[in-house]
Amino acid sequence: MEAAAAAAGGPAAGPRSAVEKLSAALGQRTKALGSALQESHRQRRLLLVIVCVALLLDNMLYMVIVPIIPDYIASMGEAGHRQGGAPPPPPAPGGLNGSGGGGGGGWAPSSNASRPLLRPRYPPDNEDLKIGVLFASKALLQLLVNPLSGPFIDRVGYGLPLFIGLSVMFLSTVIFAFAENYGTLFAARSLQGLGSAFADTSGIALIADKYPEEAERNRALGIALAFISFGSLVAPPFGGILYHFAGKRVPFLVLACISLLDGLAVLLAAKPFGDRARENRPVGTPIHRLMADPYIAVVAGALTTCNIPLAFLEPTIATWMAQRMGASEWEMGLTWLPAFFPHVLGVYLTIRLADRYPHLQWFYGALGLVIIGASSCTVPACRTFWQLVVPLCGICFGIALVDTALLPTLAFLVDLRYASVYGSVYAIADISYSVAYALGPIAAGEIVHSFGFVKLNLGMGLANVLYAPVLLALRNVCKMKPSLSERNVLLDEEPKGLYDTIRMEQRAGGAANGGDARHRDFRGSSEEGSSGEDDT
Repeated sequence: MEAAAAAAGGPAAGPRSAVEKLSAALGQRTKALGSALQESHRQRRLLLVIVCVALLLDNMLYMVIVPIIPDYIASMGEAGHRQGGAPPPPPAPGGLNGSGGGGGGGWAPSSNASRPLLRPRYPPDNEDLKIGVLFASKALLQLLVNPLSGPFIDRVGYGLPLFIGLSVMFLSTVIFAFAENYGTLFAARSLQGLGSAFADTSGIALIADKYPEEAERNRALGIALAFISFGSLVAPPFGGILYHFAGKRVPFLVLACISLLDGLAVLLAAKPFGDRARENRPVGTPIHRLMADPYIAVVAGALTTCNIPLAFLEPTIATWMAQRMGASEWEMGLTWLPAFFPHVLGVYLTIRLADRYPHLQWFYGALGLVIIGASSCTVPACRTFWQLVVPLCGICFGIALVDTALLPTLAFLVDLRYASVYGSVYAIADISYSVAYALGPIAAGEIVHSFGFVKLNLGMGLANVLYAPVLLALRNVCKMKPSLSERNVLLDEEPKGLYDTIRMEQRAGGAANGGDARHRDFRGSSEEGSSGEDDT
């Protein structure tokens, strides 16, 4: 009977055993992949790639609308005039608006032949205000959300906020693709600011956490800054070309797919919903205490000051080029693209110099501010496109020096004076950037109209040069790096990102007792504040 049953079940047993073997093989491969991802060295490399893609995506989405949105808002205005029975407004003289013909009703764009390939068309003044508010809405919401997202990241870790940010950015990108009126565009742009407040801050904080050693941290943050630069500078040509040949939706759908894939990678590598390390996480320092720290305030002020020229020139320089030098469409569209190379060069040089002379981080930042100031002052003197490329490259080179030198300094200040949890301190850095990019699209045009393009550039240049000496306040902080860096503190086991700060301080206590007294003085005020807070 058993033999007969086995014989009867033979045909079915064959496919079943094959499925079982395939399932077992897949299970083994999955386990092998999971164990490989759990190796700290491979995992942090993968997380660095994920964060860099997220930063690239955010900055591409920030800038990709530059050649698209002005044309569409103008098209909406023309469609509204036609629906109301009024003739559409005439195109601007000199062809600044491109070929002004509109398409069908609602959000129907102008024909392919009339679309600007790389440069936005320039609508009437009332639509100019709409565009300025739309461009600034992302930074404004980011500015409002960051004081909340920083403590949230400190409390729950870095993986979950990164996943939330990418999910919100995916949603905002899809809304951009299918928006049909200004209100929907404004909601999508603001939603992107919400996603950026979580994704950007948690991403940079995750890099600082996974790379506790100073040289590696500088290198990893430098790579992230290169991706930010690449996304900002390549997005306008990317969006303009796809918009010209494939329509409005295609650039946004491409970015939405990248966001979706990056979010899935976060689920695989960071496991945001199964992080067991949250229970042992050190308590982060309240963001208001970090804001009151004079050293962090100096760094935040430098980050805002150095980004003001870029934020204020982006919405005004194309119009000035058309009026001053009669620039062609391709020249206005590719104005910032050459600046990508000096930015990457600045990141590379700063990393190399920081490896050799880590105590001069403040000097690299101050030098960057001076370069930005001098370059900004020379912009109005340019008469041709290639002359203009030189100061714009100088501005981006200086920004690279400041960002690459000072972003790791924020993490070091937290390591030195507070618990090594980085969400709130990089939320402060994001607030610094957001201040510049919230003011730029709204205020730059009004400043040019009231005072002129020359005075705008001279004022920005003077502000950067005058702020450079303020970074002297950081010179003693940077000198402490060789003696208090984590690389000289021995632990029983290799630190894994969020390590126990109290243990590190205890291990360093013996060396600190015989060391320089100024190190103890520097930590004194912070430790007293921490003990007072613990007692409460």
